[in-house]
Amino acid sequence: VVMSLASFLDGQGLMLWAGIGNVEGLLLRGDRQADRADKFLLVRPGVVGVRMGFLESAVLPVGPGDTLVFATDGIRPDFAERVGRALPSQKIADQILLHHSKGTDDALVMVARYRGEG
Repeated sequence: VVMSLASFLDGQGLMLWAGIGNVEGLLLRGDRQADRADKFLLVRPGVVGVRMGFLESAVLPVGPGDTLVFATDGIRPDFAERVGRALPSQKIADQILLHHSKGTDDALVMVARYRGEG
């Protein structure tokens, strides 16, 4: 088993995330100011429960409109280059699956948009 996970800390404008194995994570910034660049999840090699090594989580500030994307290894890693960040979450997932699926492996994409506190 491989796994990447994220948790939005309610009311704090923060997201905690970590990953082990080959599930890519990407946080697309809704507000593309220079100090709020898109971020990639640092995924540690291994398998959950077997060859885990040291797992380290990261905490990132998040703001309204930031979009979290997870993609399994059935998706080519170049998916991040052309994500239509203004699209609704389902459309982003559909576009990634349509244009970046390897076709030789199972593929899964999860997209979630942070709407902010409240």
